[in-house]
Amino acid sequence: MLTNLHVKNLALIDEADVDFYPGLNILSGETGAGKSIILGSINIALGSKASPDIIRKGSDYALTELIFSIDSDEIRHSLKELEIPDIEEDAIIISRKITPQRSKIMINGITCTNAMVQKVAALLINIHGQHDNQLLLNEASHIKLVDSFGYDTISPLKDNYSLIYKEFSQLRSKLEKNTMDEESREREISFLEFEINEINEADLKEGEDEDLEAEFKKLNNSKKIIDNISQALQVLSDSNDNCNDLLGSAIHHISNASTYDDSLSDILASLGDADDLISTSIRSLENYIDNSEMDDESLNQMSQRLDLINKLKNKYGKTIEDILAYSEEKQARLDDLVHFQEINEKLSHELDLKKDELDKAADSLSKARIKAADLLSQMVSKALSELNFLNNQFEAEFKPSQEMGPDGNDIVRFMISTNVGQPLMPLSKIASGGELSRIMLAIKTCMAGKDDIGTLIFDEIDAGISGRTAQRVAEQLAKVSVKHQIICITHLPQIASMADRHYIIEKSVNDQITSTSIYELDYEKEVDELARMIGGSSITESCMTSAKEMKEGAKNYKANCIQKMP
Repeated sequence: MLTNLHVKNLALIDEADVDFYPGLNILSGETGAGKSIILGSINIALGSKASPDIIRKGSDYALTELIFSIDSDEIRHSLKELEIPDIEEDAIIISRKITPQRSKIMINGITCTNAMVQKVAALLINIHGQHDNQLLLNEASHIKLVDSFGYDTISPLKDNYSLIYKEFSQLRSKLEKNTMDEESREREISFLEFEINEINEADLKEGEDEDLEAEFKKLNNSKKIIDNISQALQVLSDSNDNCNDLLGSAIHHISNASTYDDSLSDILASLGDADDLISTSIRSLENYIDNSEMDDESLNQMSQRLDLINKLKNKYGKTIEDILAYSEEKQARLDDLVHFQEINEKLSHELDLKKDELDKAADSLSKARIKAADLLSQMVSKALSELNFLNNQFEAEFKPSQEMGPDGNDIVRFMISTNVGQPLMPLSKIASGGELSRIMLAIKTCMAGKDDIGTLIFDEIDAGISGRTAQRVAEQLAKVSVKHQIICITHLPQIASMADRHYIIEKSVNDQITSTSIYELDYEKEVDELARMIGGSSITESCMTSAKEMKEGAKNYKANCIQKMP
């Protein structure tokens, strides 16, 4: 359940903090007061697109925050599977801060992605906006509603089908790839043999290129190396004032001095070690020069080998490992082409077996969908009757698609007849805007009974309805609110009168700055708001009387009808 909404510096909202409660929470206000901003702030927190332009003028950032209470073990378990922290507190805090440079979403204080917050939101809240009615006109969405309604039984069958379909598609793709005319096959075999032979003849070894490059660098710069070593030997031993002789002289003098002061013995020992180290280094450098050979032939061979390796790298991969992997891949393809007929026969047989398996999985999935769709249709038809479609028929029509798809072999569309004697027709052919709103409410009502989602939000579900129909919609919302928290934006007094909590959204101007605010109404203010909704700009005593009667009628309906619900 959504327990709190906090908004700061968002569009026309300076700051708003609203507590929501169980039951039917109604939001109303004049046209243009900012009701869409309130709903928009919830959507923004839940990951919908938000431009920096939404930041209130003069502010550095915009913030929207939602607090949900969790009272379902199933939802708590699902949240833990998503690795949401601090679930033990039985609360989820989702916040989003928007600055001109970036947007950051957090769940319980941990930064997360839009994708993650949308997964969490799907467990906690269902938002129905005005554009959602258009989903009913898109017949491709009807199968999704059926799958969602029958999730418990359909989901495992759908997962099984999807796995088999993936395997079937891979086999089909492999068979198609392996299908070609004889001329193309011989041409590809010839090309593959050339590439494989070129790589094999090179007899590449992993790491060979690195060793060759290091040795080539050494040989190619051997003259520079010898010259520098010779200069070093001049300094160490060959010049008149060389390091070796000077250090020997120093050792001689310290040795003489140490005969008079024993404390110099450690220094003398250190100089002796240095003398031994320099002598050893001189011998090593002399041996290096003696053993060095200027081998132009070896250098030329290395250069040619490196040229060959680099040529193969340009054609087959950036490293020797890549080249060898490429050769293995092409060898596998060559084997397939050489044994083309046998492989194709095997693939065809495997594909036939997998197709039979896929057909069975699709049939099981279709049966589960038909069963769920029949139950959904019955429930929707009953719900529609309560929404003033007194003689309706509602069915889900199934027909097979031309070929298997990733979601099965079913095409589903909802059919409806709203009057006696009328044939069943697709929704898109007969439903008006007001009818679509009621049909969507009926579907949402039926779906709500199949999940643990605690909060349903309806944005102007009353579009295009009035009179007795509006009263039926109000009664239906009141019934659903017994087991689900409902937050409903409405213009109709019939719906607003059913409120367990009623909030007013107002727009005001202070110091030439426009602001939108929201606050909860007490009983007297609630009656005033109902009178405004009834009478518009002219609130008469008659309007006030009607408003009080509506509240009293709503109270009686809840006491006599809803409280007696099973």
